[in-house]
Amino acid sequence: MRLAIIGGGAAGMMASVFAARKGIAVDLYERNEKTGKKLYITGKGRCNLTNACDMEGLLGSVKSNPKFLYSAFYGFTNQDAMDFFEKEGLRLKVERGMRVFPESDRSADVLDTLRRAMKKAGVQVHLHSRVERIRREGDRFFLELQGQKTAEADRVFVATGGLSYESTGSTGDGYRFAEELGLQVTDCCPSLVPFQIKEAFVKDLQGLALKNTAVRVLDGKKVLCEDFGELLFTHFGVSGPVILTASSVCAKKIRKKELRLLLDLKPALTKEQLDARILREFEAAKNKKFANAASVFFPARLAPVMVSLSGIPSDKRVNEITKAERQRFLEKMKELELTITGLRGYNEAVITKGGVSVKEINPATMESKKVPGLYFIGEVLDLDAVTGGFNLQIAWSTAVAAARSV
Repeated sequence: MRLAIIGGGAAGMMASVFAARKGIAVDLYERNEKTGKKLYITGKGRCNLTNACDMEGLLGSVKSNPKFLYSAFYGFTNQDAMDFFEKEGLRLKVERGMRVFPESDRSADVLDTLRRAMKKAGVQVHLHSRVERIRREGDRFFLELQGQKTAEADRVFVATGGLSYESTGSTGDGYRFAEELGLQVTDCCPSLVPFQIKEAFVKDLQGLALKNTAVRVLDGKKVLCEDFGELLFTHFGVSGPVILTASSVCAKKIRKKELRLLLDLKPALTKEQLDARILREFEAAKNKKFANAASVFFPARLAPVMVSLSGIPSDKRVNEITKAERQRFLEKMKELELTITGLRGYNEAVITKGGVSVKEINPATMESKKVPGLYFIGEVLDLDAVTGGFNLQIAWSTAVAAARSV
């Protein structure tokens, strides 16, 4: 049997190893000059390759079609993924949030491990080989390659990724293959992506990171998601882990309408506790100007913005501030409101939300229900999760499910 795998990213590489180990002749076609270009930049170049949480946490972190992954996740768990890499000689470590990284903090070592395993298993890697079309004739597949070449295969795995980070080769080819062969592709949009914000003052805060911030995204009065963590102000809006996670829940809504983002800058304190603290600080600085007294609550660059938003004149003496003004200042700290006007593009998105509809795919094998012998694995499927190694676990688990079924 000859298996063709289109795409040399995380899912394609892992699938090639498991299939070749079974004695199957595997040809992996990669359009770039090397395999794993997107994997190389994940986790800021450190490669957060999975998460060491329990199965409930794993499934709970998937935002699109988690039930579809039940069989794949149990068939090749996060522990199985860790065992695979460690048996291949890669030492791992677990960090905050149960995130798993190579001990060396080098994504290149993850890639080297996969490439060694591929070579040892006998995978034939074809670089600079872009597949332009898949034809099915009888029970055989014909891959039309750039340069008017054709390759044959008995089975085909599509592992072309989504649309995020186009420079790594993710140009949506897999969606086109699926549609040309009669499969449904759901609407796609960037996910794990920063937010664009309407308020002009965010530009004054560019580069400021807030470590402990509680965020809520609201559609009118309805809370769409809430989380706690690190937030980063940018020239266009907000980013950081807590925002990327929020985007995985709200991305499709944001494409249709503006939403409200509420920041709690003092999440460790209730309003009553914060009011008591403000009163203490104001009492100690009662003869100072408000701008000077307020600076104790915020990082240096945030203080003048918060003073301005409070509506209290910056040169007003603290002992002249009314209770109503103090309450308004408190409310701004507990609910700093921003307006989300949109998402940044695919080139800043970690993953793509949407893809080949899982209704078209057998969840145990990743094989198309309409086209026998055609499989879809990894990000090309309508599956996505929050940050923390979960999206790579989707790639590993779907890849192994397909490879084992061939």
